[in-house]
Amino acid sequence: MGDISSSINKNSVYLNDLMASIVVFLVALPLSMGVAIASGVPPAQGLITGIIGGILVGLLAGCPLQVSGPAAGLTVLVWQIVSEHGVAMLGAIILLAGVIQILAAVFKLGQWFRASSPAVIHGMLAGIGVLIFSSQVHVMVDDGPKGNGLKNLISIPEAFWKGIAPLDGSTHHLAAMMGILAIGVMAAWTFMPKKLKVIPAPLVAVIVASVVSSIFDFQIKYIDVPTNLLNEIHFPALSNINALFSKPMLLSAFAIAVIASAETLLTATAVDQMQSGPRTKYDRELLAQGIGNSLCGLLGALPMTGVIVRSSANVEAGAKTRLSAVLHGMWILAFVVIFPSILSHVPTTALAAILVFTGLKLLFSGAYQKLIKYGKSEVAIYVVTIVAIVATDLLTGVLIGLGLSIFKLLYTFSHLEISVQKVAEGKQVRVLLKGAATFIKLPVLASALEAIPQQLEVHIFFEDLSYVDHACLEMLSDWKKQYEMGGGTVVIEIESLHAKYFQNTPSALRKGNTLTNTGALTQREAMAD
Repeated sequence: MGDISSSINKNSVYLNDLMASIVVFLVALPLSMGVAIASGVPPAQGLITGIIGGILVGLLAGCPLQVSGPAAGLTVLVWQIVSEHGVAMLGAIILLAGVIQILAAVFKLGQWFRASSPAVIHGMLAGIGVLIFSSQVHVMVDDGPKGNGLKNLISIPEAFWKGIAPLDGSTHHLAAMMGILAIGVMAAWTFMPKKLKVIPAPLVAVIVASVVSSIFDFQIKYIDVPTNLLNEIHFPALSNINALFSKPMLLSAFAIAVIASAETLLTATAVDQMQSGPRTKYDRELLAQGIGNSLCGLLGALPMTGVIVRSSANVEAGAKTRLSAVLHGMWILAFVVIFPSILSHVPTTALAAILVFTGLKLLFSGAYQKLIKYGKSEVAIYVVTIVAIVATDLLTGVLIGLGLSIFKLLYTFSHLEISVQKVAEGKQVRVLLKGAATFIKLPVLASALEAIPQQLEVHIFFEDLSYVDHACLEMLSDWKKQYEMGGGTVVIEIESLHAKYFQNTPSALRKGNTLTNTGALTQREAMAD
């Protein structure tokens, strides 16, 4: 009976993975082509990356349920590389980026990519959303991006005008109609019954736009997929490999490696939170991504990352093992090989519309509401990161955000506000501490306490302290002993000090603690060794 039950469970797992792989395939197919077009390369290169990300990286991944493929977050950076250095150079740069990821995994750096401020990560995603939206609005009217993020953003009114009333007799308005139709379908699909939502909204949008444009024979741009995928494989030339040792190429490869790794490992962390299966092995995942990107570079495809859209679809569809990710890559390969002519009926504007919709979701993800709970400084870092990404580039913007986070951390752990107030007709003193009481501020704290007149009742409030270290606790212990020897009284006015720092306090600090009727923690015998 045990063998039969085990066999049934295995079959159930395989069935879940099979069904999930089909759902992920349907999500990945239009997104892979859309990301390629947004990156300024043929759609086939996005499909090749999707195949490698599914089959190879799926087999090696340290996060079994994560799905890898061409990522929207790298589109602007890749587009800039293609514009400045050409498609031929892109493969060599991605190859080097993959090698950097492999070396990072060998030196066990995977865990360090998790050490990022949430404000910076949310800012990065929102910034990516702005970049994607501002570039793909132009593609949605059968035009091209205008340059960097700021130029694309400023020229959006021009794109809108082309989509409403083209003056040159072009068909920009027809492309805009199909793009708006695709966005409308995706928005409407969120209100459909749960059973219908099994079919991904992007796929429905692509089908509807393709059917309508075919019926009316709109003369707009359609994607160009080769009948033979092997013809789209371009190995880097030796001259491209030699050119990698120049500073701009090295910086580009490093930027792709860092951004791709951060996005992948953050996505893996999110996948862990979505399911109760095996946890991510970060260095193994980084190694798999490095191997995958190295192969993508050799074949002249797009760079890959772990992608949250596909990964969440995989988990929600019931995937149990890495088999789902591997199968989805096989379905992409089979579809492109057997049915390439079908893809030639898909309007480019429909794929751009998917990315415009994706960009808006990244921008309006509710990050502000999450961050404001932790203070205005977190929101400020979030906003500055977005602005910096749009005004400069993705890597520079992220570095600026990380710099602000480090500055905030240093400020937090070096800033202490001390307020000494006399109450009860001068017979009682209230000492309010806010910030971090560390050895750096110990002289200031000691001076403030020593300035308090003798033989008073001193109440010290710790509610607003984010941290107190051993040095300050020892100083408080010595000061309390001396002050009470002079006839005064010291009262610690916060229970949470005991709960928050119990393990860090000296043994004498925990002696004789009693709660008064007001909830204060009075320590007559405490703070004396």
